[in-house]
Amino acid sequence: MTYKGRIVFAAALTTLGLGLTACNDGEDSASAQDSPSPSASAPASSDPSSESPSADPGDEASAAPSGDVAAPGTKFKIGDRAILPFKYGTEKKGTIAVTVTAIEKGAEADMAPFGDKAKGMTPYYIRMKVENVGGTDLSYSSLRLRGKLEGGRPTGVILIGDLPGKCDNETAPRDFSTKGASYETCSLSATKTDPIAVASFEEGDGYSGSPVLWTS
Repeated sequence: MTYKGRIVFAAALTTLGLGLTACNDGEDSASAQDSPSPSASAPASSDPSSESPSADPGDEASAAPSGDVAAPGTKFKIGDRAILPFKYGTEKKGTIAVTVTAIEKGAEADMAPFGDKAKGMTPYYIRMKVENVGGTDLSYSSLRLRGKLEGGRPTGVILIGDLPGKCDNETAPRDFSTKGASYETCSLSATKTDPIAVASFEEGDGYSGSPVLWTS
């Protein structure tokens, strides 16, 4: 077995090198199944949404009308197109549209590149189309959505990386700098418990606590 980097255990975080992190996926107190040691936190981007007020993701929220930026907490169905504010790094900022086209279940064997600590985890592939709506230069940016359990519950696992040939997190192409430009990409998630049934957009202060969700 070839491992990617090292393994670090924590009560709320398990890291397999550069590849795998098992942790509390949100503010819930769901714990990882490993022995305790000092905790750590996953990085989060900070792009406050100024388009609309924050909403509780548990509340019923209708899909945003065509052309409107989706408010925090808005719920969509898989196949729906959501317009969202987007920031990448310190210089790239604009408006994108994201269409989650599928949440596909993989096989436990697919997780082999992450090492023995990934045993018992089932991967899920969140496939999406990303469009440049605002026309600003967002070339070479990248977007990840997070997988959630039914109802938006955390999985307890965060994966950093992808599975080449099965779920590739693509970088936006060079020409993703004009209105209407688009590309397709995939976000990798995994669970040791219930199936992943929700894709979650959590980027920016307005959405980190009240994400936009896609469900089947």
